[in-house]
Amino acid sequence: MLDANIKKQLEAYFQNLKTPVEIAVSLDDSAKSQEMASLAKDLESLSSQITLSKNDNDLVRKPSMAIQGQDNRPAIRFAGLPMGHEFNSLILAILQSGGHPAKLEADLLEQIKQLEGEFNFETYISLSCQNCPEVVQALNLMAVLNPGIRHTMIDGALFQDEVDEKQIMAVPAVFVNGEPFGHGRMSTAEIVAKLDVNAEKRAAEAINNKDPYDLLIVGAGPAGAAAAIYAARKGIRTGLVADRFGGQVMDTMAIENFISVKETEGPKLVANLEQHVLDYDVDVMSNQRASALIENNRSAGELVEIQLESGASLKSKTVLIATGARWREMNVPGEREYRGKGVAYCPHCDGPLFKGKRVAVIGGGNSGVEAAIDLAGIVAQVTLIEFDSQLRADEVLQRKLRSLKNVTIITSALTTEVLGDGNKVNGLTYKDRNTDDEISLELEGIFVQIGLVPNTEFLKGAMELTPRGEIVVDSRGETSIPGIFAAGDVTTAPYKQIIIAMGSGANASLGAFDYLIRNSFEGDTAVAA
Repeated sequence: MLDANIKKQLEAYFQNLKTPVEIAVSLDDSAKSQEMASLAKDLESLSSQITLSKNDNDLVRKPSMAIQGQDNRPAIRFAGLPMGHEFNSLILAILQSGGHPAKLEADLLEQIKQLEGEFNFETYISLSCQNCPEVVQALNLMAVLNPGIRHTMIDGALFQDEVDEKQIMAVPAVFVNGEPFGHGRMSTAEIVAKLDVNAEKRAAEAINNKDPYDLLIVGAGPAGAAAAIYAARKGIRTGLVADRFGGQVMDTMAIENFISVKETEGPKLVANLEQHVLDYDVDVMSNQRASALIENNRSAGELVEIQLESGASLKSKTVLIATGARWREMNVPGEREYRGKGVAYCPHCDGPLFKGKRVAVIGGGNSGVEAAIDLAGIVAQVTLIEFDSQLRADEVLQRKLRSLKNVTIITSALTTEVLGDGNKVNGLTYKDRNTDDEISLELEGIFVQIGLVPNTEFLKGAMELTPRGEIVVDSRGETSIPGIFAAGDVTTAPYKQIIIAMGSGANASLGAFDYLIRNSFEGDTAVAA
């Protein structure tokens, strides 16, 4: 099942096991069960701390494997073969069940241990989903740390009947004690905050007690991470506040144009970014969203204030906005009503849930055409709908798309409504821009790929923005407000690329440092030097 190179790597990893781990498999006669049996045997052979057992009489989903630590508690279960993006989740589950410490803040680890109650989590995933492992790994770790928590990862493509019964049309989809808990990417801190009702209040109180920063960075994508590293290296007091690390990069499957790195994946790059930031003296505040920017009197050296949705606020001599962008919506009737019920924005994540079904892709740029190509290998029929009179994707992608027999291309079309039966999508309507005719399509899924919109709602009226909502910046990354900088996809930078965002983050951070050494502020006894 595993090749020699992977076995060699795992053998080295498993040397970190401190206590015994049992893998208990539940199998039937299917081909997937045979693969799981082979995988389990391979894992057993790589460490004397790992033992293998069978539990075929257990009334559970088959094939599945339970990971049991020293307490013989089946806290973690994988229903389906945990390969693809979930292979790392399996290896981490084994290591953590065997006593290998997790890389998580001490306060959050203690918070997990103190959670009271019985929580049986189930997470429906697809093996091609790059967002799912973050949720799976968070819940697995929580199950290891707290005896009241259990977690099962369920491959939605393998257990399609459950997916249909629960009407799951977007992953990851998390249930707790049989009830919906959440869907989409969630960090460990976010999950814990939903379980611990006082967590947000405690976090807000802690933030309010923080001293002012020299530079406060809002956002933790490539631009924000680069800015934090450059600022910390200058020795100034640096804060980083963000909803989560990564931004849109977490939704990127393959990255092949990051110079000096031949090929990587979004989540892997984000993990490296986060670790690099944590190597420096940066005060990172996760699971926080900005709600307002209060400029105060900058000419008098007063501090900038960033207010957060949690009710907390932070002050800083300079601020750097790097809040990035999000998927643009069609803004047509039915889109928001059926989001997660057939309307999706990540073909890699949700595509496997539409196996054998009919879907539409909205958008004829590179993202839309790539999505249509990927989906064509999974679904029965793909209809690509483009507003313009021709596709805008690279010619090499267009040639590939046109070679696929189960793809229909419709141009000069404006999507006007998402149709559904109250529970899930069953079609859409579009207007033929050449004839003004309204045309209906019957389908089960709609993947929207029409670009990005900057995350600047909290800045409207506070600084100069373009009509599209992008922050206007100069060559040093400075905005219309002295001492407030911006970088990355949230700005007027013409090309939204990871490497460009990183460069602009570094540039704006250096601009902020230059501003600091040329100006005095509240409480300063002398101009900084």
